[in-house]
Amino acid sequence: MKDHWNTIYTQSSEEKLGWYETDLTPTLYLLEKAELLKEARVLIAGAGSTTLVDELLSQSYTNILAIDISEAALNKLQERIGKESDNVQFIVDDLTNPVMLSEIGLVDLWIDRAVLHFFTEQTDQVTYFNLIRSGIKKGGFTLLAEYNQEGAIKCAGLPVQRYSVEMLQENLGGEFILIDSFDHIFTMPSGDIRPYIYTLFKKQ
Repeated sequence: MKDHWNTIYTQSSEEKLGWYETDLTPTLYLLEKAELLKEARVLIAGAGSTTLVDELLSQSYTNILAIDISEAALNKLQERIGKESDNVQFIVDDLTNPVMLSEIGLVDLWIDRAVLHFFTEQTDQVTYFNLIRSGIKKGGFTLLAEYNQEGAIKCAGLPVQRYSVEMLQENLGGEFILIDSFDHIFTMPSGDIRPYIYTLFKKQ
């Protein structure tokens, strides 16, 4: 998987990647609902070279953790944000076989946008949901945005697992309560559309 994602980020410009976005409205809507302090620890799982980091920095968030299996992706991100990278911790790790993530401590918000749905094996799903549950502070949040039940069956050449709100709730367990959810149609740079489910859960 590391080689797969490193190849994609090495051979393609950010603007041509299928998941490249300039409109972050759905994510920012849920972020506002979390009402976090600017110094809150915000973890972005599978960050890649996402423009969400730029947006969080522009909103004065000062404690961002960008996690990805691809070092090439994180290098692109760090190069783009330049001097602002002092407010971002870049961590290369495998979310289904984590090493570094066990040492970072608890976070206030765990953001996963289009990462979880790549974990099609049940063992990987269990590992990852355990990671989310154990990595968030009591009273913290997780924002999950994945392909919904009408979504694509493949992305970036890989099969995906599609989700509903109920499936996400079941995997997170009763410790998490749903704050909000909605369907969203994402338009790729190519013009193709991808149906997503956006959710925000709070850890009790």
